[in-house]
Amino acid sequence: MQIVQIHGPNDVRLDRAEPLEPGPHDAIVSIEACGICGSDLTFIKQGGLPGAASPMPLGHEAAGRVIAVGSAVSDVALGQHVVINPVGAHGIIGNGGYEGAFTQQLLVRDAALGKSLLPVPAGLSSEHAALAEPLGVALHGVNRSGAKPGEKVVVFGCGPIGLGAIMWLRHKGVEDVIAVDIFDERLAMARAMGAKATIRADRENLAERLRELHGTMEVLGRPVAGTDAYIDAAGAPSIVPEVVAMARTHARLVVVALYTRNVELDLATMLLSEMSITTSMGYPDELDVVLSLLPDLKEKLDLLITHRFPFEQVIPAFGVAGKADAGKVMIAF
Repeated sequence: MQIVQIHGPNDVRLDRAEPLEPGPHDAIVSIEACGICGSDLTFIKQGGLPGAASPMPLGHEAAGRVIAVGSAVSDVALGQHVVINPVGAHGIIGNGGYEGAFTQQLLVRDAALGKSLLPVPAGLSSEHAALAEPLGVALHGVNRSGAKPGEKVVVFGCGPIGLGAIMWLRHKGVEDVIAVDIFDERLAMARAMGAKATIRADRENLAERLRELHGTMEVLGRPVAGTDAYIDAAGAPSIVPEVVAMARTHARLVVVALYTRNVELDLATMLLSEMSITTSMGYPDELDVVLSLLPDLKEKLDLLITHRFPFEQVIPAFGVAGKADAGKVMIAF
């Protein structure tokens, strides 16, 4: 067996691992597919997480089949096709705990169906099922935005989370969705996922283009964009100040992206528009919903997965995942 682990900043390795034995309350899942997350790339760059296991195992977007269960586990069956819920598992898999899903066999401690393990619907492949985790993040962000049919929405960042947000917005009947990014390749993927229009943020004036596309309104005589909701899946430091400056009355901004430094807020301008800013973390109630919907969205799921690598090539796959033409990079076992 092998496992991907972080040993220091930009030092990620495919290490040997010992065979596993489940405890009475545990299960072992033979991993069949695991996606590379943007947070994986961040963890590699910074050498892991403060207070995390050392070396720190990676991988949390995974699906596979149960190959062993402990004597006290009653609701998980051998051979069952499952998705890993990394935050529902003991120790938080792949995010600082002692287990990570970039491995052939994953030990799931305190295994419980509906909590740490979720059943995969019939007919759904493991690589499609593994998208449930990032798409759960995207759906929670959309839910937090409160976007509804007839509203105008902007999504910043067209990586997998932003693309997922566009997919869910369109699935919910929101037709006027604009995608913003700095890479043509990602904007093309956004259009394929259903974005009505796209903006190349490094070449176009964002506020002017949004006023053209979503209409111009006024806040105390100041022209602003007619956008109802903004979803930040990019994390660029300029986004929040720009949204505050161009927000209409009662506009909403949801921050899904992970920020690594503080952002300055113009509270005086926010006061004038009575706009709101909130954040979105994880998928408190979304994983089951996502899994139930995925069988009907296979065409969109195929668009999300742009690269596939065998597990033996997982280290170079991390480099590909950070490139502009990469959507979801999937590792196959």
